[in-house]
Amino acid sequence: MTFVKVNQPARQFGTMLDNLFQDIPSFIGREVSQAIQPAPVNIAETAEAYHLELNAPGRNKEDFKVTVENGLLTISYEQKEEEKVSEIKSVRKEFSLPSFKRTFTVDEKIETNNIQAKYENGLLKLYLPKKEAVKVQPQAIAIQ
Repeated sequence: MTFVKVNQPARQFGTMLDNLFQDIPSFIGREVSQAIQPAPVNIAETAEAYHLELNAPGRNKEDFKVTVENGLLTISYEQKEEEKVSEIKSVRKEFSLPSFKRTFTVDEKIETNNIQAKYENGLLKLYLPKKEAVKVQPQAIAIQ
């Protein structure tokens, strides 16, 4: 039995990209995907503040940098690599902690002087308090 490959001219762009990178060795593909994918973030809002959680397990809190400048909140991480002179030779090294940078727009609703950050259990948690004028107070509406 003979197998015949059929060329389909109307292939999807995503499938073409998958095929393009299919033959790249796995270690290169992983490094490329880690460099492209930023640290995932969850953002929640309460009446008092915004709560931002950035997923960054296995890192040191000293290597994070959080800044607010010109209406932008920037969270970055850069691992300080130390040269290790050792007689042990790595045969395979599959995980790394790539550097990243995330930037968020912060408007006038946020008290930028009171932003708090805490790193625990692999999550960088930021508390962005709202200004008093922005906080919405619940009120009861009389029914007639």
